[in-house]
Amino acid sequence: MQSDASLSWLALALTPGLASRLSARVLRRFDSPDGVFRATLPDLESCHLPAQVAKAIVKKESFKRAEKELTGVQKIAGCYLLNWTEPEYPQTLLQIYDPPVLLYVRGDPQVLNLPSLSIVGTRRPTLYGTQMAHRLGRHLAARGLVIVSGMARGIDAIGHQGAMDANGRAIGVLGTGIDVCYPKENKKLYEKVLERGAIVSEFPLRTHPAPENFPFETASLPACRSEWWWWKAMEFGREVFGVPGNATQPVSFAPNQLIKQGAKLATCAEDVIEELPTPIRAALVQAEKPETEQRNLLAAAALNGTEKKLYELLSAEEPVHIDDIVERSGLNSSEVLATLFDLEMKGIIRQLPGKQFSKVLL
Repeated sequence: MQSDASLSWLALALTPGLASRLSARVLRRFDSPDGVFRATLPDLESCHLPAQVAKAIVKKESFKRAEKELTGVQKIAGCYLLNWTEPEYPQTLLQIYDPPVLLYVRGDPQVLNLPSLSIVGTRRPTLYGTQMAHRLGRHLAARGLVIVSGMARGIDAIGHQGAMDANGRAIGVLGTGIDVCYPKENKKLYEKVLERGAIVSEFPLRTHPAPENFPFETASLPACRSEWWWWKAMEFGREVFGVPGNATQPVSFAPNQLIKQGAKLATCAEDVIEELPTPIRAALVQAEKPETEQRNLLAAAALNGTEKKLYELLSAEEPVHIDDIVERSGLNSSEVLATLFDLEMKGIIRQLPGKQFSKVLL
């Protein structure tokens, strides 16, 4: 977007009290931001704008802030603004009733309109949930889907990390300004996603995390995050999938409930891909052989006797403490530790905090 055009779009987006829905209303009435700012007070009031908002538009109160904001955007490497009239603007966003009129974008704008899938979930996943999110992110990205998430702690970041491990593409949608990485521990992931895809935000620069920017993550309703996404996705006509969880784990209530309510059950990438429209399926990269379900079996078959014995004592769902492994294997601790180290180097098990070990879902 050219600087002159960006200024009027920014001024509109930064007008206090003019949320996405009201912005859309006045843009459809007056055709462009310039048309909005040329409108008379009676014309603006006829759009049922709050009186204070209409007066702010007539007085062009937001232009000074917009100039400062535009200067800030221009100082950020690879950062630009996309308004909803530009071809790079995500076309799926235009299908909802209140699309943001302006997006801040860093990275490759071409990924914004490629076939994509969002991975969201709890911030405190189980070991099983962690491995499933990573595997789905990795396998779906390897097939060519762009993985979209909010880059929050937990399932969001894990799904993105899976995509990065497959050298796939991703989009991070922030609830902060595009210059604010939240949480801070995801800084490396932020940079990886930026390199392999795009970072997007509808919020002004220097906007820090606030509950109103994360309506599905309020402190009072942490377990309802997946259900919030379910209802919004259904409202926007999106396909919804749920990964089933252990029925005895409270954290599994939301995805299991979504499946009961009609979300499609997904245990592997193929469950998702088979539901995609035919043109998208045809364009995806063919799955590697052998099938993913066979990989753990093949990995176990390639192990020696001691390695196989310890590998079969482990689970991908619940970690096992080193003391339990020693006791159940009948081997001495030195031999167990050496063998576990070899298995970890082969990438088929992982060590977790507290001297616990688990299988890796391949």
